[in-house]
Amino acid sequence: MKRLVAVLLTLTLAPLTALSSSAEVTNADQKMVLFSTVNGSIAPKSVLASNNGLVSAHNMMYRHSVTIYDATTTKLIATVPDTVVLSDFGFKKYSGSYKGAPVEGAFSPDGNYLYFTNYSMYGKGFTKEGHDKCSPASGYDDSFLSRIDLSTMKIDAVYPVGSVPKVVQVTPDNKYVLVSNWCSYTVTVISVETGKRVKDIKIGRYPRGIEISEDSQFAYVAEMGGSNIHRIDLNDFTKTLIPIGINPRALELSPDGKFLYATLNSSGKVIAWNLIKNKAFKSVKTGDAARSLALSSDGTALFVVNFFSNTVSKVRTSDMKVLQTIKVCNEPIGISYDTSTNRTWVACYGGSLKVFDNK
Repeated sequence: MKRLVAVLLTLTLAPLTALSSSAEVTNADQKMVLFSTVNGSIAPKSVLASNNGLVSAHNMMYRHSVTIYDATTTKLIATVPDTVVLSDFGFKKYSGSYKGAPVEGAFSPDGNYLYFTNYSMYGKGFTKEGHDKCSPASGYDDSFLSRIDLSTMKIDAVYPVGSVPKVVQVTPDNKYVLVSNWCSYTVTVISVETGKRVKDIKIGRYPRGIEISEDSQFAYVAEMGGSNIHRIDLNDFTKTLIPIGINPRALELSPDGKFLYATLNSSGKVIAWNLIKNKAFKSVKTGDAARSLALSSDGTALFVVNFFSNTVSKVRTSDMKVLQTIKVCNEPIGISYDTSTNRTWVACYGGSLKVFDNK
């Protein structure tokens, strides 16, 4: 009799177990709810979650700093000035100290370092500050990439790059650092092991967003002044083009590597490109001037800031449907998703960070 009851219970509960498993909550099922507003002496151009407990904000020439926060409490941990003595790092032609202008950042795969780009450098020998409207013929100063040792919260390395560097990414195998140089129309590839420049790759007008495949074999670079994504083979640095659409800015790769997502700034859209079929899947308008982009760790939801709409939108990746749009702040410019807390951070250029729970 006991055995019969056990069998009946098993048969009864089995469908419930299957239903529970199939009904697992995804990020796309959740809504963004404001958790906190972070203020202080900041003017964040971008924000970045390390996914292991830290979040950084990069405050341009308006504050000359990178601020680093506890991802759980959102409290400030450190303010790192962008000032460096370049001669201390072997660049003897520069004397004295120099300020930078932090634009974007990238954490090293081991979590030990944070790299950040400097829009321009300020000090003796730098005479022609960069500009958003430019070309290689403009003659704007080349700049530097800086690296923060997160154990000391101090800059411990600098690397020469091109003019007006914007986005930086590190390959998952920690072999290369890639930097998009806005005014040089190039991407600089740096060896992590040697700290030396390996190659400058020509892209075209205004290279910006960079994504790297999980196997570290390919890099994707957005040519914001055109309509292509440049797919770079990191073994031989050859390129192929993906005709993604006009004015691509920010990029994200799906966890399985099958889809590439991009913001199309001028049209205010986010587009999904099927990399297997090499064609567009779907696109959706999220607002005016779709700028930065982030992806949930489960790959089910995209987050995008719409600069001129003053909003942040959440998009379901399965059908590219806008799930939620929130008035967030004036000039939302950067965004990042933190896996460790399931939160979305928004950089407001005017001087704050907005932190949203997904629940």
